[in-house]
Amino acid sequence: MKKRTIISFEGIDGCGKTTQAKLLYQYLQNNGFESSFFFEPGGTILGNKIRCLLLDKEDKQLCMWSELFLYFASRAQLLNEVVSKELDKGHIVILDRYIDSTTAYQGYGRGISVELIERIHSAFIQNLFPDLTFLIDSPPEDLTSILAKKEKDRIEQEPGDFQKRVREGYLQIAGKEKERIKVVKRQNIEKTHSEIIKIVGNFLNENR
Repeated sequence: MKKRTIISFEGIDGCGKTTQAKLLYQYLQNNGFESSFFFEPGGTILGNKIRCLLLDKEDKQLCMWSELFLYFASRAQLLNEVVSKELDKGHIVILDRYIDSTTAYQGYGRGISVELIERIHSAFIQNLFPDLTFLIDSPPEDLTSILAKKEKDRIEQEPGDFQKRVREGYLQIAGKEKERIKVVKRQNIEKTHSEIIKIVGNFLNENR
C-alpha cells in the first residue's frame, strides 16, 4: 500500500458521516491496518479552541470571512502538528471532514469564490489531498428529525435552504472528481458501513 493515504468523510449535518468514519477506523484497526482518526475543526489544542468559536450557537456575529479563515487555521494546524506525522509513520489517516467541507459550506453555502478557496488550499495543503473521499448523501429534509433530537451548533442552526446549497455543492464537487469521491446514499448504519468497507477494500488492494 502507498505510504501516505488519507481517507475523508463528507456530508451535510446529520448524515451520519462521523459514525461511518469511526466505524471504518475501527474496521481498519481490527484488520491490521495502522490508522489514525481526526475530526475537523479541531484535533489539536489550537484547533479545539477554534472549534469552540466556529460552532458556538450563541455567536451570531461571526462573518463568513472570519469563518472561512478560522477553518483554514484549524486545518493548517492539524496537518502540520499531527496528520503529516501520522502519514510519515505509514498510518492511514481518516478525517471526519476535510477540504471538501470548506468548498461545500463556505463556497457553495456562503457564496465565497470556490476558486479562491481552492487557491488557498493549494498554498498550504501541498501534497496532503485526500486519496479517497466518501460523501454520505441525503436530502436535508430527511435529516430534520435527527437534528431535532440534538442541541444544534451554530452551523446546524442554518436554515434548510443553506443545507440544500451545501448538498448541491457536494454533489457538484463529486461530479468533477468521480475517481476520488464515492457518493454513498445514506441507508441504515450497517448497510452504509458494508458499502464503504467494500470500496475501501478495493482501494487498498489497488494501492498495495
